[in-house]
Parts: sequence; structure tokens; C-alpha cells
Amino acid sequence: MHTPPDRTSFRKPRASDGSDIWALVRACKPLDENSMYCNLLQCDHFADSCIIAERDGRPVGWISGYLRPGAPDTLFVWQVAVHPDARGLGLGSRMLDALLARDEMKPVRQLQTTITRDNAPSWALFRSLAARHGSELSETPYFTQDRHFAGAAPTEHMVTIPLGAAMARVA
Repeated sequence: MHTPPDRTSFRKPRASDGSDIWALVRACKPLDENSMYCNLLQCDHFADSCIIAERDGRPVGWISGYLRPGAPDTLFVWQVAVHPDARGLGLGSRMLDALLARDEMKPVRQLQTTITRDNAPSWALFRSLAARHGSELSETPYFTQDRHFAGAAPTEHMVTIPLGAAMARVA
């Protein structure tokens, strides 16, 4: 059986991508939807720490992130979205690796994200990242259901993956 070549490309977002990213996130249930304006700002103000995956000219993957204020060696990954039509291709891992390989990420020595306990795909994605980088992840409750979400959302666990040694090898 012949496997078609992968037609996925990765790039930094532009302000003009905001509405497409908003639509992509909406198609990726159960991800939390932000306002279109929020996605526009992510594409414009945080382009260096966000990435779009495209196939045939349309976004099929998105990672939003930023360098944490006061901790410029920490990339915080806010959201990972992979369109249902593009799942099962390792796209989340490939986007993370492409993002971390950028020149702008050279100062990054750790990655952080928050994950709810029941989000098995996210746990697998970030455990895989840690393994690829010869590291282990740690986690602790961060935004809690009762204290921060008034009982309306499950606790978000802060996941931290040290990348120092692995990133030095990439550089």
C-alpha cells in the first residue's frame, strides 16, 4: 500500500489567521473556546511562541503559547488543537517539536502547561514530549475546581517538563 507524502507545513501565525484559528478551536471539542479577539491577539502579539500546521492551505493544527512573564526560560503552552480530520498523525508532537526548534525558543529550559486529570490525549502528548527530550514531567494541582473555578470546571494541573539538557543538544 502506498502512503501519500505528508503535506503538512508549519509556520508562525499572522494577524490575518485569527478567525481561522478561532474556527479551528471551535471544531476541536471539547477545547475551551476563547473569543475571536483573543485568537487574533495570540496570532499577532505571540506569533513567535505559537504555531500553525496547514494542509492544502487550511489550518489543521494550532498551538498557542507564550514565554512566562518573569521566567523567560519557560514556554507556557496554552492550547493544543488538532482538527478531527488530522488526528492520529502525530501532529501535536510535531508542532511542539517544530515550535521548540525555533531560534526564539533558544532561551527555553522548561515547558509548562495545565491539564485536567481526565484529558488523556494531553497527558499522552506531554509525556511523549518529555520522553523525546530525555526528561520527565512533574505535575501539581494549580487552578483548583473549588478555589479558582467556583466548582464550575475541573482542577487544572500544572505540568512542568525540564528541557535544559535536551535544548542545549538541539542548539
